[in-house]
Amino acid sequence: MTRPLTVMLVAAEASGDALGAGLARALRARLGDGVRFVGVGGVRMAEQGVKSPFDIAPLSILGIIEGVRALPMVRRRVRDTAELAAREKPDVAILIDSWGFTLRVAQALRLQTPGLPLIKYVGPQVWASRPGRARTLASSVDLLLSIHGFDAPWFEKEGLPVVSVGNPTLVRDFSHADPQRLRDHIGAGPDDQILLLLPGSRPAEIRHVLPHFEEAAALLKTDRPALRVVIPVASTVLVAVKAKVAGWPFRAHVIEDQQQKDDAFVAADLALACSGTVTTELALANCPMVVAYRLGPVSYRLAMLVFKSPWVTMFNIAAQKTVAPELLQYDCTGPKLAAALAERLDNPGLRSLQVAEQARAVSLMGRPESDPATRAADAVLSFLASRAA
Repeated sequence: MTRPLTVMLVAAEASGDALGAGLARALRARLGDGVRFVGVGGVRMAEQGVKSPFDIAPLSILGIIEGVRALPMVRRRVRDTAELAAREKPDVAILIDSWGFTLRVAQALRLQTPGLPLIKYVGPQVWASRPGRARTLASSVDLLLSIHGFDAPWFEKEGLPVVSVGNPTLVRDFSHADPQRLRDHIGAGPDDQILLLLPGSRPAEIRHVLPHFEEAAALLKTDRPALRVVIPVASTVLVAVKAKVAGWPFRAHVIEDQQQKDDAFVAADLALACSGTVTTELALANCPMVVAYRLGPVSYRLAMLVFKSPWVTMFNIAAQKTVAPELLQYDCTGPKLAAALAERLDNPGLRSLQVAEQARAVSLMGRPESDPATRAADAVLSFLASRAA
C-alpha cells in the first residue's frame, strides 16, 4: 500500500491557523486519503486533522520587548516542533506566517533534516520594514507562497522562488450573512445602532488595546444608551476577553461562532478594530471602521525605527491615503477613539462615503481570480513533483 503524503503544517497565530486549515482542506480535496497532516496549529487546523502538541496562544507575541521576554518559551516550542517532525517524518514542512517562530522552526528543521523540503506560506512584509529579512528567508526555505503579488521581486532577487497564490481574505464571501439574525440574537431593536469591538487575536493586544476600547464604548453609551456593543472574538483570546468583559459596567455581547461573526460584520453600523487581517474583512462586509493599535512604549519606539509605511492598514497602504482613520499608540485612547466613532455614528453620509472608499481601496489589493487555498495546494504539489523528477 502506498504511503500517504505526510504534510507538516506549522502556524502560531489565529490568522495562520485559518490559512493552514484552508490549505489542508484544499490538499485533501486534491489527494483524498493520499495525504495526512501533522503539525502545530489552533482549533481550525484541528478540525482538518492537525493535532497540535501544544496550545499556540502563547506564541501570539506582540512587540519587540515582549518577544525578547518570550524567547525561552519560543525556543522550547521550536524544540517541540522539531521533535514532532523527527517522530512523524513529514515529506514537506509548510511554515505559515508568524515570522519569528516559523523562521526558528525552519532553521531547526534544516539542521535536523537537511533534505526536508521547506515552504514558507506568507512572507514577512519586507516592503514595510527590515528588507534584510528577504535574504534571511531565502537562506532558510526552498519556496515562498506569497499572498501579495508585489512580494515576489523582493525575494526573487535573493534567489528564493516565489509563487503568488493570492490573499484568501480577499475572497471572503458574506452573501450568506444575515444581519437580522444577529439583531435577533442580541435583542437589538430596528433602530438600535451596533458597534463592533475587535481588539485583536494576541494576548498582548488584549492587554494593550482592550482597556481603551472599553473606555471608548463606555463614553459612547453615556449619550447613546441604546448602542449595542458586540465583540467577535478569536479562539486564541476567548477566555481572556470573556473574563475582562464580565467586569464591564455595560453589556457587551461576546460571540465566537463563525456564522454569528459574519452576521455581525454585515449588521454593524460601525467597527472599532485592532489593525490586522480583520480590517480587510470588515471592508469586504461593507462595514465602516476606525482602526487602532497600541504597543508597549519601548516596543513602539523600537518598531518606529524600522517601520517605513505611513499607514498600517493594508487597504490604506494600497490606496496610499487614509481611507479608514488610524489612531495608533498615544492616539489610541478612550476619548480619542470615542470622538472618531461618534463622528461616524452621527453621520450616515460619512459612513456611506467611507464604505465606498474602502471598497475602492480593497479593489486595488487585487481580488484573486481563483481560490487562493487551492492555488497554494497546487503550488505545493507542483513543487514536490519537480523535486521528485
